[in-house]
Amino acid sequence: MSDATLTDPATPRRHLPDRLQSRSARLLKSWEVLLLGVAVAIFVANSLASPYFLNAWNLSDATFNFTEKAMIAFAMALLIISGEIDLSVASIIALASTAMGFAVQMGAGTPELVLIGLATGLACGAINGALVTGLGLPSIVVTIGTMSLFRGISYIVLGDQAFRGYPAAFSYFGQGYVLWVISFELVLFAVLAVLYGILLHRTNFGRMVYAIGNNATAATFSGIRVGKVKFTLFLLTGLMSGIAAICLTARLGSTRPSIGTGWELEVVTMVVLGGVSILGGSGTIPGVVIAAFVMGLVTFGLGLLNVPGIVMSIFIGLLLIGVIALPRLWAMWRR
Repeated sequence: MSDATLTDPATPRRHLPDRLQSRSARLLKSWEVLLLGVAVAIFVANSLASPYFLNAWNLSDATFNFTEKAMIAFAMALLIISGEIDLSVASIIALASTAMGFAVQMGAGTPELVLIGLATGLACGAINGALVTGLGLPSIVVTIGTMSLFRGISYIVLGDQAFRGYPAAFSYFGQGYVLWVISFELVLFAVLAVLYGILLHRTNFGRMVYAIGNNATAATFSGIRVGKVKFTLFLLTGLMSGIAAICLTARLGSTRPSIGTGWELEVVTMVVLGGVSILGGSGTIPGVVIAAFVMGLVTFGLGLLNVPGIVMSIFIGLLLIGVIALPRLWAMWRR
């Protein structure tokens, strides 16, 4: 083709967009928007199914169904994006709660209890991180082992007993309200959502997490200290489990070795439902936030309808399988 042809204004030209889709179009097709639509649909369905659902205090109580689990889910999301997982989070809650309960019997006050809960969570996270990054063991195997270890220690210490007698000031972390129906836990959940959103989506650390999840070998050759990043993520997961233990123990007012049983499944379900790939490399904090509300609305709505807890457990299990299988089924259908 001659230069004259290229410069001739009569020659038809094809416009090549900078991007295949606009940002708004991509947003409308995102998993988060779809999940938000599901949340709205569930909210409307609950409103129609029960006359008690739209009560302000009932809605406030509904947030307790997910805030503590979502705190762990934020850190778990980063861990899964990096290609690892922690199935011991519920057992960390039990061990941290047991440590706080034991300290209460020794006369510890609220500040000491908070420090003990956080320190126990960090210590458990450090153990998991050291075994995975230090010895190169698979995280799923390690955390299944520590899941039994941490819970077993709680059963040895407590047996069939329960620790009670927590200070009145300590109960505020699980029962206190900042303003009207807005609980302390809900405010803490919102603050943590913002902090983890910034950490994952606006910092170099978050970019390193994505890079590791997509290709850990390439990330290593890019100068990223993969082991250090993953160890930090295990510490964060343990810390969030310690915070959840403080809130849950304060809300219940007692410690039992069975506290938080089964929460690891619900936390992982919350993360995967939020759009985080179980294989690592992708996912967002806003998706996890919306998933937390979806699961909270579902469980609270079923509770208002007097649905047994075992049915809710079945639903959570089916939801986890369905969310993991949906992308694979969608890809097979498009072939």
